[in-house]
Amino acid sequence: MSLALGLLGLVLLHTALCNYSEDQCSWRGSGLSQESGSVEQISLHCAEGSLEWLYPAGALRLSLFPRLPTGTTGRENPRRVTACIKSSNSFRGAQIYLERDGVLELLLSEADATLQPKVRCFSWLPKEKVALFLQSTLHQDISRRIAAFRYELRGDWNSRFSWPSRNLSMEGSCRPCNNTEILMAVCTSDFVIRGNIRTVSNDMESQESIISVSATRIHRQKFALFQPVGKYGKSTGSIRTLLRCGVKPGPGSFLFTGWLHFGEAWLSCAPRYKDFRHIYEGARQAHENPCEVSLD
Repeated sequence: MSLALGLLGLVLLHTALCNYSEDQCSWRGSGLSQESGSVEQISLHCAEGSLEWLYPAGALRLSLFPRLPTGTTGRENPRRVTACIKSSNSFRGAQIYLERDGVLELLLSEADATLQPKVRCFSWLPKEKVALFLQSTLHQDISRRIAAFRYELRGDWNSRFSWPSRNLSMEGSCRPCNNTEILMAVCTSDFVIRGNIRTVSNDMESQESIISVSATRIHRQKFALFQPVGKYGKSTGSIRTLLRCGVKPGPGSFLFTGWLHFGEAWLSCAPRYKDFRHIYEGARQAHENPCEVSLD
């Protein structure tokens, strides 16, 4: 009997481990393999990944742990950790709760997720205990129900550069960046683009403004956000910001910096290029520039 139980335990452990991707960033599993009323514990340790729960039954408890950069010491830990999830187009069969120090708060309802993909963000301090709790909802037919979402994590060493404020515990700042923030943004952002504003369109439903930018120089971009188009191969792309920031189209050359958020570019700082040159030259002469930038 003990041998049989031991073999059963090994089979269940192997099944659980097979649900993880090779890089341990994503998880894919089925509620059909869960015992009724059980809660499966999941831990993911990457900056981004995904979860796909087929035929939800019972519950999942997901813990997210960002990996700190190599060589980081305890004194350099982020002030807080910020996570965002984005539901899939076909999210069905579960609701997602934020568990903070043992207290549950509804983060994403099944009804909200079925209308269109939703982004939900939350933050926590390093000493806080948080997790995502996925509770299956009752349905007679679970065959077509899949609860799936993508996640992103970021350790916020500088609270000025946070993701867009769409709900829980997120700080969205519309104030102009100061000189120090501009210099840091140029050195650390996912994209640094010099260009002109073509148009600004507003999405009232998502409360976002989409800035269409014509790039004159790409200093850096993590992915190919700006692609050459047209006869002369000019690069164009879109950058998002909060609608309440009231961005308007204006003349002149700007230096756009920001972060990638579920494959979309989000604005952090956008000084006029002539102002950036003045700030950068002053910092370089004072030996206070955090990185070298090629000017023209």
